[in-house]
Amino acid sequence: MWNDIETTDDLLNYSVIAQTAAQLIKDSDSMPLSIGVSGSWGTGKSSLVKMIGKTLKEQDAGSDQFVFLEFNAWLYQGYDDARLALLQSVSDCLMIEAERRKSGIEKAKEFAKRINWLKVGTLLAPVATGAVLGGTVAGPLGAVVGAVGGLVQRGSAASDEDYNKVVEAYENLGPSISGLVSQKGEVSLPKEINGVRTAFEDLLESMNITLVVLVDDLDRCLPDTAISTLEAMRLLLLLPRTAFIIAADEQMIRHAVRHHFKGIEISDDLVTSYFDKLIQIPLRVPRLGHAEVKGYLVLLFAQLEVKRKRMTEQAYNEARKAVLAAVKESWGAGLTRKSMNDAFKGTSAMTPLINISDQIAGVLTTANQIAGNPRLIKRFLNDLNIRKAVADAEGMSLEYEALMKLQLFERCASSAAFEFLVTEAGKSDDGMPEFLNELEASLAEGKVYKEPTESWKDPFIESWMRMNPRLSDLDLRPILNLSRTKVSATVSYDKLSGKALEILDAIQSSKRIEKLIVDELRLLGETEAEQILIRLLSTARAEQFSNESILRAMNVAEAYQTLSGMLVTLLLEMVPRRINAPLVPILKEKSWAVPVLRKWGDDKNAPQSILKAINNQ
Repeated sequence: MWNDIETTDDLLNYSVIAQTAAQLIKDSDSMPLSIGVSGSWGTGKSSLVKMIGKTLKEQDAGSDQFVFLEFNAWLYQGYDDARLALLQSVSDCLMIEAERRKSGIEKAKEFAKRINWLKVGTLLAPVATGAVLGGTVAGPLGAVVGAVGGLVQRGSAASDEDYNKVVEAYENLGPSISGLVSQKGEVSLPKEINGVRTAFEDLLESMNITLVVLVDDLDRCLPDTAISTLEAMRLLLLLPRTAFIIAADEQMIRHAVRHHFKGIEISDDLVTSYFDKLIQIPLRVPRLGHAEVKGYLVLLFAQLEVKRKRMTEQAYNEARKAVLAAVKESWGAGLTRKSMNDAFKGTSAMTPLINISDQIAGVLTTANQIAGNPRLIKRFLNDLNIRKAVADAEGMSLEYEALMKLQLFERCASSAAFEFLVTEAGKSDDGMPEFLNELEASLAEGKVYKEPTESWKDPFIESWMRMNPRLSDLDLRPILNLSRTKVSATVSYDKLSGKALEILDAIQSSKRIEKLIVDELRLLGETEAEQILIRLLSTARAEQFSNESILRAMNVAEAYQTLSGMLVTLLLEMVPRRINAPLVPILKEKSWAVPVLRKWGDDKNAPQSILKAINNQ
């Protein structure tokens, strides 16, 4: 199995980009710098950011010039104010570094006081508002309230709960902010922001360091958290001796900016301006080509062989260098089957895996459902290995190559095409669909591909049919028994429990997303919720993608965002004339629907009503 976490083990030739970014930071000569590493979900942004940090550390070895902070905004979502979480992380990091170096300790304490003051101020704002409107707060806390009164606008009075939170916060942090607030409470927002920036700048200069902040997973956050983190970065950005490296899908951040200014007319130019002021140097993670995918596959297989003790670490490292070197020269001979065999020096365990990598790389690169995405490739291989292990445990004699080919079809073909295969296999007595035998025989004779049904009129399926091994002489039922994510609702092994059937009936009686149904689905569990979604998607196709049928399916995506990909697949199948404009505003509220709206917006055949709804015209 391959884990799905960021790594500095380069299998994609990203080290070249990492070295370039690291050199830019070194060449900045203590001037402020912000680098945005952009790319869609699963392309390796997090790994690239870590590689940049690792490369810079290696280049800086011995000089002790750079201090590194890794910040993951997603971890704080729902638990803390992301804005303050980043500032607190910076403060903690610099305090630890000052104590280690025995330099700048007093300035680090001063900066920490400033951050703690902001922390109390955030909680104090509602109470201060109440005080401004006529309430009174006595004692030292009253001085703080008076100060914060200058940072807030008039509004509704504070609640008892607000006041109690502030009292607790002041008791914990009051001593650490002493000296920052005068008894007169003469504090203004511009002065406080300037005070934080000045203290931060003085601290870095006194320690003679450059702080490199690696911000990750910003595009996984809800819009409010993403914007809060960006605002905190803006407070520290453009100051000498700082470098921010930010990993995020640019489209998701643009979506967050639009959400933040919801209700205000904001043009694309203004969104771009907001983004460009934060990001000085944009770096986009390149999409993998055929050679990169092939190299990635064979190196993933090689990693597994090392874990299984069928290859040494040394042999793997030498092979990796050779494979990546060949990938770089894709303009020449490139990565061929021979060069892969040479890289692994004829290791017998790698021979069939090299053949598989060579054969499926093209499909994994071009198929829209995977499109050379490293994370999706890993998931595809992990799923394949799990199914093989289950097959072995259940005594099914299945070839790895045949299992892989069927899984590839399940992943990349439409649900209708897959269900046709399942149905035809179920009709035959031996699990060998007659149409498959005729089609493979026809292609073997060099004849033109002729689809057996409309759903098989697909360039991917034609390429898939020409791949080895042939499937017509295999009983497909054991393999299809392992492929349960798209199988028709009529298949016997996908029975629903009584409770699940009740929820399905409730959904089918509804015409919208309902909180009560969503809550029931969460209690039901993801496994049966997925089976409900399969039925709802089948119904949506039968109803020609009616608004009501899609909204019913969205109940499941609302309960389990992990299942939203199945709904995205359905929406991407829709032809322009089937798209209903009222659906667009609902989808615009869902982060998982970004690729759907992007495709619809780029479709020249889409109705003007759809394009206007997407672009808020």
